[in-house]
Amino acid sequence: MLVDSHCHLDFPDFADDLTSVVDRAEAAGVGVMLSIGTRLSRFGQVRAVAERFPQVFCSVGVHPHEAATEGAVTADELVTLAAHPKVVAFGETGLDYYYDKSPRDRQQASFRAHIEAGRRAGLPVIVHTRDADDDTIAILADEMKKGRFTGLIHCFSSGAELARQALDLGFFISISGIVTFNKAESLRDTVATIPVDRLLVETDCPYLSPVPFRGKRNEPAHVVHTATKVAELKGIPVGALADATTANFHRLFTKVGTACGQ
Repeated sequence: MLVDSHCHLDFPDFADDLTSVVDRAEAAGVGVMLSIGTRLSRFGQVRAVAERFPQVFCSVGVHPHEAATEGAVTADELVTLAAHPKVVAFGETGLDYYYDKSPRDRQQASFRAHIEAGRRAGLPVIVHTRDADDDTIAILADEMKKGRFTGLIHCFSSGAELARQALDLGFFISISGIVTFNKAESLRDTVATIPVDRLLVETDCPYLSPVPFRGKRNEPAHVVHTATKVAELKGIPVGALADATTANFHRLFTKVGTACGQ
């Protein structure tokens, strides 16, 4: 079984055929999907998708792009929303200095609020970082001094140094379809160095379709192609990679097992 550790099933891209999308994922061997919150104003839709399908769980959070328009999110608010049995994480949160769609101070304050929620609720934090490696690690390290929390760097596309520092903090690293892109040789070199017991795989759908689906809508079933490439880089059978990443997912997202009665 595989897990798609990061997808956006509430997005309008899936409005017309969501049941078919979930069925195709199941047929491809994707047993669990984590649908990610990006705006509190849309959390009701995110939660509704998770409630509709037993194999779909969700997170609650504010993407750094939305840190200004969504207002000042608080840890109290996030923890309250995470009481729902299908909510298993906070985020995605973090820093995006590539687009800078929200002021950086607002992104940083929101990021810290999600971390505080994760610390208090004992749930992992899903981190988005782009062109902000130094500040991302600085905030994670500073917050870790206040008390332990868990999490992952999602859609990892940075270099070996961010990977090393994230691993040193106890974080997991999730790999998307970018790893299959022709020009992603540097990323593939980094993925080859990450311990198998700290890796997850994701689609980030509807974005970032892996080869051979470049240019088409991505969906959870396509995580198989990302897993195949990661297994190749690690020099192990894809079945072993699937087993490892699924076990890693359940070690990090412990509430999923609780919700399933495991």
